[in-house]
Amino acid sequence: MLQVAGVLKAFQGVVALDHVTLSVRPGEVHALIGGNGAGKSTLVKVLSGVHQPDAGELRYLGEPVRFAGPAEARSAGIATVHQETNLVPTMSVARNLLLGREPRGRLGLIDFTALHDRAERVLSAYGLRTDVRRPLAALGEGARQLVALARAASADARLVIMDEPAAALEHAELRTLFGAVARLREEGRSVVYVTHRLEELYEICDRVTVLRDGRVVHTGPLAGLDRRRLVSLMLGRPFHPQPAPAVTGEPDVPADLPVLEAEGLTRHHVLDGVSLAMRAGEVVGLGGLLGAGRSETARAIAGALRVDAGQLTVSGTALRKWSIRNAVRAGIGLVPENRKTEGIVPTLSVRDNIALAALPRLSRVGIVSDARIDGIVATFMKRLGIKAVSPHQPAGELSGGNQQKVLLARWLAMHPKVLLLDEPTRGVDVATKLEMQSLLDELAVDGLAILLISSDVAELVENCDSVVVLRDGAITERLSGPEVTEDRLLAALAKD
Repeated sequence: MLQVAGVLKAFQGVVALDHVTLSVRPGEVHALIGGNGAGKSTLVKVLSGVHQPDAGELRYLGEPVRFAGPAEARSAGIATVHQETNLVPTMSVARNLLLGREPRGRLGLIDFTALHDRAERVLSAYGLRTDVRRPLAALGEGARQLVALARAASADARLVIMDEPAAALEHAELRTLFGAVARLREEGRSVVYVTHRLEELYEICDRVTVLRDGRVVHTGPLAGLDRRRLVSLMLGRPFHPQPAPAVTGEPDVPADLPVLEAEGLTRHHVLDGVSLAMRAGEVVGLGGLLGAGRSETARAIAGALRVDAGQLTVSGTALRKWSIRNAVRAGIGLVPENRKTEGIVPTLSVRDNIALAALPRLSRVGIVSDARIDGIVATFMKRLGIKAVSPHQPAGELSGGNQQKVLLARWLAMHPKVLLLDEPTRGVDVATKLEMQSLLDELAVDGLAILLISSDVAELVENCDSVVVLRDGAITERLSGPEVTEDRLLAALAKD
């Protein structure tokens, strides 16, 4: 059905796809997996015509192809269902389903009776029963995802690319999705299925391709491929199983009061009763595969993600009104995963970025002392080794590692009790990564409680006193002390 031969794609000199080769057979559900930055999204965009490869070849139905855009790919029979559905919420379900393919009468006007009948038949075939006259916005996210799938399949697509289709689905909707995928397979169509959920792969996929750092590191049948081996391939870490006692129940609670206690953090579809505690000077790791709920846990603690239930206590005092402002006042700082869109303000100077959170504390009757700001900025630029032409250089001009240091400096200037670090060393060079790890040790010695989120198993092992492992928003394992090893973590990540 599809052959990808030696495809290369780079952006501003950074290689996103490094001579990727794979094939998809007729009637096959082919899984495409990998961590953040592995190249999955770029490959999907190449296949769907959003990007053109810099080198290599695509062959579809035996013929070489080069799509000038998504419309050409759709016309050729390649349909893509994105995680964020590209539908029109104000239009009816029927109009969304058959947009651009509406049945028309003699005068060229839409025949709404025929439109509704056809839409009901199509949706029923894919397991979704709803009033097709309703606005799409009235449906839940899962139902909208199924409408997007039915739209792609009903357009006579021979190859359907599904990018994280199950991320927002309930259990019943997930079964419906699996049924729709099985129907596509029975009809001889092919599916490229992008996901991070291992249980989905083994239930519906025939073969798997694993990407890491833009390269194919494995392609083959899923049957007989051990989950631990699959996780090792994704993370780039060898797995050597060794016997270890099972860890059950809650970790031992010391006599001293935890700096932070989060109990039963719950949000529909996102978090399922997450509880953890952190003591002064302790580095707690948060592990799990992509989509496990790690970032959401940190955001919930920092007040940036509203929860349906749960309790947060800082130094023995419960936060009654849970918000970003109150979390900051209580001494909680969050360095987010995406520093460019959620962290630094690129047009502001290094000085202003560092001082941003501390401005209320540095003011006197609404007037901020420039001398105090300059002193704090100079202190943390020196302490963290921030390389800039001057404190007045725009933060957006700095390297990724120095931008990360600016974010750290912003929160350290607040003298926090708890620091939440989401992938702090992602995208930084080796030297900066070592500097950051040394800084974590120094901060912990100073008594700061640190929550470290990382996809790098070795980073968790090297830096953390204990690790909490998440899957699908729930805690599956807690490791502490000598139990925090690469093998134990890999086993926890691969756990069914």
